[in-house]
Amino acid sequence: MPIVSASTGLHETLALLTSQLHSDANHKEDLVFLKDVFSEKSLGYLMKIHDKLKQYEKHSPTPVLHSATCLAEDLAEELQNGPLEDDERELLLLLSTPHLKAVLSAHDTVAQKNFDPVLPPLPEDLDNDLEEESVKIVRLVKNKEPLGATIRRDEATGAVIVARIMRGGAADRSGLVRVGDELREVNGNLITHKRPDEISQILSQSQGSITLKIIPAVVEEDKMKESRVYLRALFDYTPYEDKATPCQEAGLPFKRGDILQVVSQEDATWWQAKRIGDCNLRAALIPSTQFQERRLRYRMKMGSFPAPMSPKAPAYDRAGREDCDSEGALNGKDIAGLRRTFRLSKDRQGSPGEPQTPDANHTEFLIYEEVTQYLPRPGERPRLIVLIGSLGARITELKQKVIAEYPRRYGLAVPHTTRARKCNEREGVEYHFITKAAFETYIQSGKFIEYGEYKDNLYGTSLESIHKILDQNKVCLVDVQPEALKTLRNAEFKPYVVYVRPHIDDSQRKPLGSSSSLSSGITEDDLQEMKQSAEQMDKCYGPWVDYVLVKEDPVSALAELQVVLERVQIECQWVPVSWVRS
Repeated sequence: MPIVSASTGLHETLALLTSQLHSDANHKEDLVFLKDVFSEKSLGYLMKIHDKLKQYEKHSPTPVLHSATCLAEDLAEELQNGPLEDDERELLLLLSTPHLKAVLSAHDTVAQKNFDPVLPPLPEDLDNDLEEESVKIVRLVKNKEPLGATIRRDEATGAVIVARIMRGGAADRSGLVRVGDELREVNGNLITHKRPDEISQILSQSQGSITLKIIPAVVEEDKMKESRVYLRALFDYTPYEDKATPCQEAGLPFKRGDILQVVSQEDATWWQAKRIGDCNLRAALIPSTQFQERRLRYRMKMGSFPAPMSPKAPAYDRAGREDCDSEGALNGKDIAGLRRTFRLSKDRQGSPGEPQTPDANHTEFLIYEEVTQYLPRPGERPRLIVLIGSLGARITELKQKVIAEYPRRYGLAVPHTTRARKCNEREGVEYHFITKAAFETYIQSGKFIEYGEYKDNLYGTSLESIHKILDQNKVCLVDVQPEALKTLRNAEFKPYVVYVRPHIDDSQRKPLGSSSSLSSGITEDDLQEMKQSAEQMDKCYGPWVDYVLVKEDPVSALAELQVVLERVQIECQWVPVSWVRS
């Protein structure tokens, strides 16, 4: 290792270190990297500058004179006034070169320690309105992304004002533009007499750097932190179809079921939000709950928007509910005939603070639902799994196959019935067999989440049978009429709702083969009814569904359902906030 004295400069030390880098089989790549770094010309120049500055600091030289530029100009003027020799002519040429003039100017600046910038004189035709205002020139660099700001015209003054800054956009990242700033020029063009939509078009079409002349707003320091409010969207939204949005390009399109993180609720009409799962970190505009509800009520009043819920309940899958050992395939007769009037227990109502599913009398608009992530803790009861299905889904068959494969993990809420027990049936296994009088007593006491009558026999699913399975630390699977979600969707059960619908396409309009999930013999009318049932179920109960399973065939549907059930137990899921905070 070379000996480096205290007087050795940093540049010399770097050169010595570079010369001592010898190849080593164990650290060959590291040594090559260091040698390349130390050999960089830019690094060498920096070291030389460092050494010179150190020498300057050590010797503290004083300038011979403070105005070398004036001396050079006087000398050049004197040389021009008389005959010149060759060397004098060469000196005059050197003094006239811009590089030497720049060096002398830099010398004078350092000698006089006059480092403040020299501003140009104000023009004589300066706008008097700007004399008492601070004007800020802002240069932003953007690509094809929006600027991330919306503007409006002040009704009192006519000024163009920055209305909002979108979180994560180019304007927000720069930290140079604030809400309330007055915009005067864009890329040198005066915009005070242009309409806001014309200015927005200029900004959106500008690429690369954008220069803005701004009069800063006098505002307090922004202390607002990014909120952590998460909402599940209960409707579809397309900003390009919304004429009320301040800026369509700044709107956030979303689908029903999307999870939105609201980062700003400062504006009562338009919130700023991000969609969970998007790689885009910029916030965009969504209608606030109050604004969306207000305009939906107005549209409903004007007759351009239907009532929140249709009074007619959709037809749903009830095949196989009569008997657990029902083996008959679903046919046209089943579709037309296996519909019974099931009723919800009138005594079971949701808690006041709980999110409710809609029913025929529900008048609230479905806009957003506040949610949070949830995963059952060790020792906590599993979540209830609720299966609902449209006509032809055969959810009872699907449920029974899951339980048959994993009887220790999943359990069935055994229903009650007044039907006589068959010879091959066991009490508490296929059904709880009770008298009609006892069944009616259960109805009066509100023990059933649903009950109904079929062929003069009563059938019902009780809350007690669900609790019994969950208390055994088993996942309870229930298939119920969709209206029962009003009772089950609460913090007590924290249900995960799976909506099963059969796959219906044009190929099924001819007789179906044995590989299909539906048996042959289904008419076109049956298929049309099944399609309408699926659409109506989605419309009425889609907002409360966690997963949609399109059943193409029993094998793939069973495999898909098992994967979903596994995820519910090991992965965080979005649930209503009230389920966790209650």
